[in-house]
Amino acid sequence: MNRLSLVASLVGAIALVIGAGGGYWFAAQRMEMAHAGMMSAGTMNTGAMPAGTMNAGPASAGPEPDTPEPIFYRHPMTPEITSPVPAQDEMGMDYIPVYGDAGFGSAGPPGTVLIDPVTVQSIGVRTASAERRTLTRTIHTLGRVEYDEQRITRLHPKVDGWIDELYVETTGEQIAEDHILLNIYSPQLVVTQQEYLLALSNRETLSESPFPDIRRGAEELVESTLTRLRLLDVPEHQIFELTQTGQVQEQLHIHSPADGIVVNVGAREGEYVTPQTELFTVADLSHVWVLVDVFEDELPWVRVGDRVRMTVAAAPGTIFEGQLTYIYPYAESRTRTVKARLEFDNPDLLLKPDMFADVTIMASPQIDAVAVPSQAVVRSGIREQVFVVREPGKFEPRDVLPGVNSEGWTQILEGIEAGEQVVVSAQFLIDSESKLREAAAKMLEAQND
Repeated sequence: MNRLSLVASLVGAIALVIGAGGGYWFAAQRMEMAHAGMMSAGTMNTGAMPAGTMNAGPASAGPEPDTPEPIFYRHPMTPEITSPVPAQDEMGMDYIPVYGDAGFGSAGPPGTVLIDPVTVQSIGVRTASAERRTLTRTIHTLGRVEYDEQRITRLHPKVDGWIDELYVETTGEQIAEDHILLNIYSPQLVVTQQEYLLALSNRETLSESPFPDIRRGAEELVESTLTRLRLLDVPEHQIFELTQTGQVQEQLHIHSPADGIVVNVGAREGEYVTPQTELFTVADLSHVWVLVDVFEDELPWVRVGDRVRMTVAAAPGTIFEGQLTYIYPYAESRTRTVKARLEFDNPDLLLKPDMFADVTIMASPQIDAVAVPSQAVVRSGIREQVFVVREPGKFEPRDVLPGVNSEGWTQILEGIEAGEQVVVSAQFLIDSESKLREAAAKMLEAQND
């Protein structure tokens, strides 16, 4: 009895499944037939139906509107990638059809975006005005103290000779102008002194001559030999002594031509020297240069004459005031920077060559510049754009030529006028839609042509 009940139950379940499946298939067939009838004849007449079904009788339907044809298909993730025919991407996703009735190109210049106010608010679109501003910037950089090249003196003798005595023997020594550096013995200087003494004697002998030309010639000979001594750097006090005593001096002095620090001693006692020998190098450190590196994006700001401030670790609490005096006309190949020269007074000699310094350049201001918030500029690498609000919900892409950046603002040299409203947030969403619309407009133009 139990087995019969179990068999009966299984048979009932199978029948129920078959019935449900058949009903589903039958309904699907009817829907397909009805859809085919509507597409072919525009009306549907069911006619005689099997028993147990509903006869709907004749039904009428109006003309179905034309389905618009896609003008192209775009990538589902990257709108810039399009195809004129249906396609799939590398992951098997179908390209999305883009239709020509979406208003592309009809709302303004190509790429203009129309967004309803609710969507504008939901995606967080914010705008700001382009303003006329005075843009300023302070440039912070590192510098290195250098000698003032215009205050370096390299001393060479003007005659051949031997150094008899050296008065300054070490580098770093502070000397004053006209300080005696060494004594030199030079046969040429001895001969020139003798010629000068002979000229003096000759002038004295001929001073009573009745012939003016002879007296004048004797005077000119004295002047020419005296000039030769001076041109050979014989000091005035030794020339005076030579004139007073009439005695040739074997050792003549060489004096320092300037104040400064001895940075090189090029000869020693007893050494034979020539005019090619650099005896001393003297640098005046009361005025120094500081060389700084300026990056390319900061270069438009700096001008000759800009004020600068500087601090060094060796003089804590001291601020040195100076001026930018020169911008070098080439860039450094390794750092891609341009050198600028700053000049500072250094009366206390606190600044020493090769020191590192922290430098602040008060760059020249950009006066009355049209500027927008920096986040408003969409930089694609090929061009720079901003989205201008033409009316509520209507955003026009505008190519611009940006200038300098300062404190969150970007100067616009071309493309925007003061007072225009620009998008400063959610512009990347608008940009994506703009590119899609611009591509659609170009496709429509191609089809119309």
